[in-house]
Amino acid sequence: MRAVIVAIGVAFLVSLLATPLAIKVFARLKAGQPIRSNLGLASNEGKKGTPTMGGVVFILATVIAYVAGHLALTTLPDAQIAQVEPTITALVLLGLMVFSGAVGFIDDFLKVRKRHSGGLNKRGKLFGQILVGAVFGVVALYFPSSMTDASGATTNTETVGSTTLSFIRDIPALEIGKVASVIVIIMVVMAATNGVNLTDGLDGLATGASVMVLAAYALIAFWQYRHWCADPTYTANPDNYCYAVRDPLEIALIAGAAAGACVGFLWWNTSPARIFMGDTGALGLGGLIAGMAMSTRTVLLLPILGGLFVIITMSVVIQIISFRTTGKRVFRMSPLQHHFELAGWSEVNIVVRFWIIAGIGVAIALGLFYSDFLASMG
Repeated sequence: MRAVIVAIGVAFLVSLLATPLAIKVFARLKAGQPIRSNLGLASNEGKKGTPTMGGVVFILATVIAYVAGHLALTTLPDAQIAQVEPTITALVLLGLMVFSGAVGFIDDFLKVRKRHSGGLNKRGKLFGQILVGAVFGVVALYFPSSMTDASGATTNTETVGSTTLSFIRDIPALEIGKVASVIVIIMVVMAATNGVNLTDGLDGLATGASVMVLAAYALIAFWQYRHWCADPTYTANPDNYCYAVRDPLEIALIAGAAAGACVGFLWWNTSPARIFMGDTGALGLGGLIAGMAMSTRTVLLLPILGGLFVIITMSVVIQIISFRTTGKRVFRMSPLQHHFELAGWSEVNIVVRFWIIAGIGVAIALGLFYSDFLASMG
């Protein structure tokens, strides 16, 4: 727990203190978010020229905090169980965040350079998401742990990802093999990155929702660490239910660090925002959230945990299908938050109410996770 707290604190402080510097740097570079003024959205007023690409700050803060958390791990009495050395799990999770964010950075850079809201084309962005998901999906499935205990015996041979579909844990009847699992990972990465990206659009909306989801994953992963199959002090009692995952403390540390970094960024990103996360941040967060679902073996729980992202994504899908098939729009505008803007809701009201929806999804998901544990113990 000490290492996780250290990571959260460092990430928060780095993000909180570095964001004003990023605002000045991006402002001098004239890296302002292009704003379309013909949409009739009240939230767009006064935002022209606001620096974008702020996701760079909390991505770097998360990486720095991970290193700080590992320094704290070296003082833990159960260091051999915690795995002090950097792991493949960290490589996959931070890799998904950094390289998904890199795809978004290219998109943001092109928008700023062209002074136009159209950046990387759809095919380019899609290719980037598929490539990132495929590379780290392969790493997650083909590199098992070789963790050993004090006697030299192997205690954990798990991979970061699983060849079995999972809800709150792996579902044995849904074994799909490595190739299909890589495809599933790619789909989850695409869904999560696009979900967060579509949610971004109002000051603080995507940032606040991501904080809730990442905090939930930190709790889930730490709970798995306290009931871990690789921990001989826990599994010494055969009646104890344990989680067959890889490096859960690493997952909790990274999730906590990312949540802390987002809170620090939210200080400057909340209404009226002085900086936007841009596609850099949205795709980076989406990639990390996808990695969290994969590594904690809760892939099918993600649509509940990230319920707000699903609702907003579905509003876009419904709008497109309706317009192409009937020529009519279901919503005044999609994504959904803009529908309520045009209905007269203030930006702050929309953000707070959508945060409540995000919190409800997180609460339901955590309730399901814990109730499954109680059922397994009973």
